[in-house]
Amino acid sequence: MQVVEISRGSSPAATIAAMMPVATVMPDDTPMFDPNLLHELDWSQNTATFSPAISPLDPGDGLVMRPLCTADLNRGFFKVLGQLTAAGVVSPEQFIKTFEHMKRSGDYYVTVVEDTNVGQIVATATLVIEHKFTHSCAKRGRVEDVVVSDECRGKQLGKLLMSTLMLLSKRLNCYKITLECLPKNVAFYKKFGYSVSEENYMVQKFFN
Repeated sequence: MQVVEISRGSSPAATIAAMMPVATVMPDDTPMFDPNLLHELDWSQNTATFSPAISPLDPGDGLVMRPLCTADLNRGFFKVLGQLTAAGVVSPEQFIKTFEHMKRSGDYYVTVVEDTNVGQIVATATLVIEHKFTHSCAKRGRVEDVVVSDECRGKQLGKLLMSTLMLLSKRLNCYKITLECLPKNVAFYKKFGYSVSEENYMVQKFFN
C-alpha cells in the first residue's frame, strides 16, 4: 500500500485526492506504430492474386486493417491468438506493459484486421525487425504469429496480411524476410516468394 503524508492545513479536497489510489493506465486506441505505414504501401508491387480484389485500404466489407492498440485487449485479440498457440493468462497490466515496450522499441509491427460490424479482431500477424552487424549493419524482417479466426477463414485475410508485411519489410529497408512454419504450410508461403532454407530451424523451450 502506498503511504501518503498529508500536511496540516491541507484542504479537504486535497486530503481526499491524496488518499485516492494511483490511476492505472487504461486501454485506448493509440496505435503501436504509424498507420500511414500501411496506408502508403505501394500495392502495385504486390505479387499475390486476390479474387475478389482486396488491399490494406480495403480488406473487405466492414473490415479494417490497422496497427494493434491496447483497446484490442477487449476486442478479442487473445481469442484469435489462442487459435494459433497457447496465449496463456495475461492481465491487462501485463498486456499494456508489453505493448508499450514493443511500441517504444520501434521494431514491432503487430497488425490486425478488425470486423467493425461486431467490434472484434478477426486476424493478426506480426513483423519484427532485427538489427544486424552483418550485411553492412542491415535489418532483417521476421514474420510471426499469423492467424485468422475460424469464422473469417476463406476471406483471403491470411494472404493479405502476408503480402502487407512483405511490402512493409521492403519499405523498412530489410535485406530479407523470414518465417517459421509447419511443413504442411510451406506451399502457402511459397506463393509469396518464400523458399525453403537449407538451414535447420532449432529450438530449446524453457516453458510453454
